[in-house]
Amino acid sequence: MASEQQTVEFDIEEARRVLREMFAPWVLDLGLTVERIEIAPPPGAGADWQPGAVLRMGFSERLCRHGGIVCGQALMALADTAMVIAILAANRGFRPMTTVDQTTHFLKAVASADVLADARVIRLGRTMSFGRVTLSSAADAKPVAMVSSAFAML
Repeated sequence: MASEQQTVEFDIEEARRVLREMFAPWVLDLGLTVERIEIAPPPGAGADWQPGAVLRMGFSERLCRHGGIVCGQALMALADTAMVIAILAANRGFRPMTTVDQTTHFLKAVASADVLADARVIRLGRTMSFGRVTLSSAADAKPVAMVSSAFAML
C-alpha cells in the first residue's frame, strides 16, 4: 500500500474508492456518499480554513428509531466515517488510523431527510489527529449535531 500512496492522487474518486473498499460492510449499509473533499484552500478562503470532506447519509427508514427520527448511532457512525475521509484528504492519501475519542452533542432531531457531515481537520499530526464534524439536515441545512474527535495515526 505504501507505493500506492505515492502514485495515486487523493481526489474525490479515490475518497469514494476508499469508502467502498476499506470500510466495514455495515458502514456501507448506511448509504454514505462522498460529496466533496477539500485538500487546498479555495480562492478567497479565510485564514481559518481547514482541510476536510463532506459526506451525505441518505435517508432510510432502516436508520430510524420509533417516530421516524434518524438514530444517534447512525449519526455518530456518519461523523466518524466523515472524519476518517477528511483526515485522508488532509494527508493526501491513505494512512491507517483508529478512533481514540469521539464526543457528540446532539442539538435537534432529524427526520425524513438526508444528513450532511462537514468534517474538518483541526490538526493533522504524526501520531494523533484531531477534527470536528458538523452534522446538518439536508432539508433545511440546520445543524443537528456537533462532533469532536481524536484519531491515533498508526
